[in-house]
Amino acid sequence: MLVRTIALLATIAFVAWSAPSFAGPLKTWGDDTPDPAPTETSPPSVPPPPPPPSSATSDSADTSNGEEASESAPSIVRAPGKVGLRYTLEGIEVRGNTSTLARVVLRFVPFRAGDSLDVDDKELLLTRFRLLGTGYFRDVQLSLRRGTKRGYVVLVVNVVERNTIVVNDLWLGLSADAEPDGKARPLTAYGGLDVSELNLAGTGVALGGAIALADGQLALRSRISDPQFLKSSWSAEAQLLYNNAKDFFGNRDVLVDDPTQTTSQDFAVVSYRRFGGLVGAGHEVGSVATRVFFDYRLEKIDATIPLAASHKRGLDVEPIDFYLIPGSSVLSTISATLVHDTRDEPFLPKRGWYLLGLAEASLTPLGSNYPYTKLVLRGSRWIPLPWDHVLRIEGIFGSVFGQAPLFEKFYVGDYTDLRPHRALDLAFDRRAAPNFFDTSIVEVRYGDYAARLNTEYRIPLYRGRKSIYGVDLFGSVGVYSVANARDFTQPARGYAGLSKLPIDLTFNFGMRADTAVGGFAIGLSNLIGFIPIRSEGQ
Repeated sequence: MLVRTIALLATIAFVAWSAPSFAGPLKTWGDDTPDPAPTETSPPSVPPPPPPPSSATSDSADTSNGEEASESAPSIVRAPGKVGLRYTLEGIEVRGNTSTLARVVLRFVPFRAGDSLDVDDKELLLTRFRLLGTGYFRDVQLSLRRGTKRGYVVLVVNVVERNTIVVNDLWLGLSADAEPDGKARPLTAYGGLDVSELNLAGTGVALGGAIALADGQLALRSRISDPQFLKSSWSAEAQLLYNNAKDFFGNRDVLVDDPTQTTSQDFAVVSYRRFGGLVGAGHEVGSVATRVFFDYRLEKIDATIPLAASHKRGLDVEPIDFYLIPGSSVLSTISATLVHDTRDEPFLPKRGWYLLGLAEASLTPLGSNYPYTKLVLRGSRWIPLPWDHVLRIEGIFGSVFGQAPLFEKFYVGDYTDLRPHRALDLAFDRRAAPNFFDTSIVEVRYGDYAARLNTEYRIPLYRGRKSIYGVDLFGSVGVYSVANARDFTQPARGYAGLSKLPIDLTFNFGMRADTAVGGFAIGLSNLIGFIPIRSEGQ
C-alpha cells in the first residue's frame, strides 16, 4: 500500500509539471485582460533545446550527499542588491492575431527559444510597450506558463488587434495670408489629411499618403515602410514628396523691388516648388525600446523670389533674406535619428520616456547647393500621479549651422500653440507670434535656433474598448524661443533689457481622444489661432 501511495503521488507531481495548460500563468505583463478571440494559436517558435547544465543552484537544494541539484530546476541568480528568478525559454506563442502574421509580432520580441529568461528583465515590459507602439494592437499581454520540462517556460504574447487604417494628421481651419502682390488678406481656408494603412494584409508593411491644401499652395506625400526588409532585422522606408508653396516675409514698411508695384506692400511673397524623395533604413540598438534610423534625401527646388526687398527690424530698415536660391537648386542630405521610446501607450501614455536625437548634414560634395548641418534634441517624460492624473514634461532644442533652406529652419508657428503649425512644410499664416512678454519675438519668423520647455497636466475622462479608446482633459503651459545668431549679437533696436530676447509664452487647454481611426486633440488655442481642429500627429 505504501508503494502504491508513493507511486500515485509521483504521478500527480509529474502530471502537474507536464500539463501546464491547466495551470495559471507564472507571471503576466499587462494591466487589462484582453477580450478572448477564437484564433489559431501559433506553436512555440522552435523546439526546445536540451537542458543546459545548471551553473547556479538554489539555496534550498540539498547537496550534502554529493549529488548535483536537478539541472531542470529554475536557478536563483544573486547579484549585488538584486535577486532574480531565471528560467530557460522553451518557445514563444502568439495568440489573438486574426490578421497579423505571427512572424510580424515575433519581429518585436527580442527573445528566442533557448534563452535564459529573467522574470525581472525590464525588456519584457518594454516589449509590450513596443508592440503597442506599432499601432497594430489595442491591447497586448505577455505572460509565462510552464513548459514541458521543469525549469522551462513558454512566453505567451496575447494581442487584441485594432483598426490599422488611421488618420495620422488632420488640418482644417482659417489662416491670415497675403495676395501674390503682397497685400494682406484677412482670412483664408486651408485643410489637409494624412492617412496610413499601418499593417497591410497583416505583413507589417505600412502604406501612407498625405495632402495639404491652401490658396495657392499644395503639398503631396506618399510613403512605404517595411519593419522586416527582406525578412531581416532591418526596417526600410521610401518616400516621395511634392510641394507647390509660398511664404510671406516682412515685419513692417515692406519695400519690394517690383516695377509693377509703386506703393509699399504689406509682405514680400516667395513662391517655390520642391520635388524629391527619401530612402532610409533602421535597426534596434541594444534594446527593443531604442532604434536608429539612417536616411538619404534628394530634392530639386525651383524658387521665384523678389530681386530685393526690405523691411523694418526694430527701428532699422534692413534687407530681407528669403533663405532660398533663385531659380533651380538641389538639396541633398544624409541624416541619423536615434529614438528611445518607453511609453506604455502611443497616444495617451501614463508613464515612460520619449527621447529623440537628430543629426542632418548637407552633402555639398554630391551637388547640394545648401551647405548646412542641423541638430535637434527632444525629450518627453510622462509621470503617473497617485490620483490617476498624468504629468508630462517636454523639452526641445534645435540648431542649424550654415545656409539651410527656409523649410529646414525653425518656424515660430511650430513652437507656439497659438499659431497654425506647418503642414507638410507649408506655412499657412503670415502673422507674427503672439507677444505676451513684449519681446523681440515679433521680429522673428524663421530661426537657426529654437527651444521650448512645456508642462502638461492630463485628467482621464473616459476609457473604452470600441471605437473610442480614451478621452482626456488636458492643460499645458510653456515658454519658447526662436532666434537667429544676430538676435543675440545684434538685437533689434527699440528693445531694452530682457525684452531683447525673442522669448514668449504658449499655452493650451482642451481634450485629447484616442480612437479607432487615430488620435486627435481639440484645444482652446485652436480657436484663438483660428484652427477649429488640430491633430497631434506632428
